Amino acid sequence: MVKIGKTSTLEIIKFTDQGAYLDGGPYGEILLPNRYVPANCAEGDDVDVFVHFDSEDRIVASTDFPAVMVDQFGYLQVVGVSSFGAFLDWGLPKDLFVPFREQTVKMEKGKWYVVRVYVDNVTGRIAASAKYKKFLTQDGVDFQEGDEVDLMIANRTDLGYDAIINQLHLGIIYSNEVFKPIRSGDKMVGYVKKIREDGKIDLRLERDGYQRVDDVTEVILLKLRSSEHLFLPFSDHSDAEDIKESFGMSKKTFKKAIGALYKQKLISIEPEGIRLAAK
Repeated sequence: MVKIGKTSTLEIIKFTDQGAYLDGGPYGEILLPNRYVPANCAEGDDVDVFVHFDSEDRIVASTDFPAVMVDQFGYLQVVGVSSFGAFLDWGLPKDLFVPFREQTVKMEKGKWYVVRVYVDNVTGRIAASAKYKKFLTQDGVDFQEGDEVDLMIANRTDLGYDAIINQLHLGIIYSNEVFKPIRSGDKMVGYVKKIREDGKIDLRLERDGYQRVDDVTEVILLKLRSSEHLFLPFSDHSDAEDIKESFGMSKKTFKKAIGALYKQKLISIEPEGIRLAAK
């Protein structure tokens, strides 16, 4: 079945000087140009392709795939602007169009933006929108507190950061939950902190409690092993901002981690910091 703007598996029905023609069902025969035809394929073979429109608005297929497909969010760079909108580099010869009506601010050449790729209902063409919130829903949210989720950072806000959850939902990471530099377009694992009564989702970037400590102890041990004299000038009396900058974690998590390492006799705690224990 042909899916415009997505991966489709289509059958080769014939070869010509231009390339292979694929069975496009209701779209008729779709050209796969010679440069994309896999070696040693034959009529009747199935090929995984990306179906889109070329520079002359003809439906074509490619075995090259873009950075982001229809119904997905991506972080793309503007490579051109016109009186109609902006054009993004998404990895194909024909750039991805963003109409002015789908821009939250006037896009500028060279800058990067979080966008959603969609098929325009009027023209049937593939386009992108920077108005990401309208493609997200709070319906069908069945998360539990502590669930691990995939995040894309969408935008900085007064409270923290908007984050797209599993390509479906909108959540927020409050500034006091961020212990490392993040920016729009970053992809990372996060955790559900709370589902509010209005359905909005609060997120955190660290696991809660000692489950998180299991991870960060490895970070501390690695830094100790690579440090001069196997020593780090940090303790539970160190400034929270210094800990955040050096380890990417909160002071509370750091204190739990060094406590766990001390109990396992992996470190010693000295007046001026922590030291890797001798084997």
